[in-house]
Amino acid sequence: MFIFNMKINGNKTAKIFMGILCFILLFITLFICYKLIFNSFFKTNDDISMANTVYEITPQNYTNVLQNVHNNLDEYLGQKIKFSGYIYRLYDFNDEQFVLARNMIISSDFQTVVVGFLCHSNLAKNYDNDSWVEVQGKITKGNYNGDIPVIEIESINKINKPTEEFVYPPDSSFVTTSKVI
Repeated sequence: MFIFNMKINGNKTAKIFMGILCFILLFITLFICYKLIFNSFFKTNDDISMANTVYEITPQNYTNVLQNVHNNLDEYLGQKIKFSGYIYRLYDFNDEQFVLARNMIISSDFQTVVVGFLCHSNLAKNYDNDSWVEVQGKITKGNYNGDIPVIEIESINKINKPTEEFVYPPDSSFVTTSKVI
């Protein structure tokens, strides 16, 4: 018969436990720091697939996506989108800028406001105000009275005025993600 008698030293056990706990906390802290620092320098497979996927914005999700991209711009940089609207220019835009706009209904008597993304393209001067176009481009960060999303247009095509030309205010049913949906 074998008897094992073990005497536990409470002071030594507490020191070993605290040492292990400190090691685990140090490991977690270093891991988090590594992720925060190096994720901005290296692209993951998700980032690469996001850059190759083109997300289409529809009249149903238009204002939800617009609001979400404006509020979380850094999460959407580099993402490709495709959507349609009409050319809308302000007096201080240059020849390569326009807003790809939609009219958002804000009241029951069909009062509207213009909403949309600022777009940039060398071909912008070839399109008149109020022309309906479909664009595909990449979300970048620009400055117009502060940081805003700017769509760098990769392709632009003239289209007929759609049957659904109006959009509605953002709603609470929209689920925020890191991808335009």
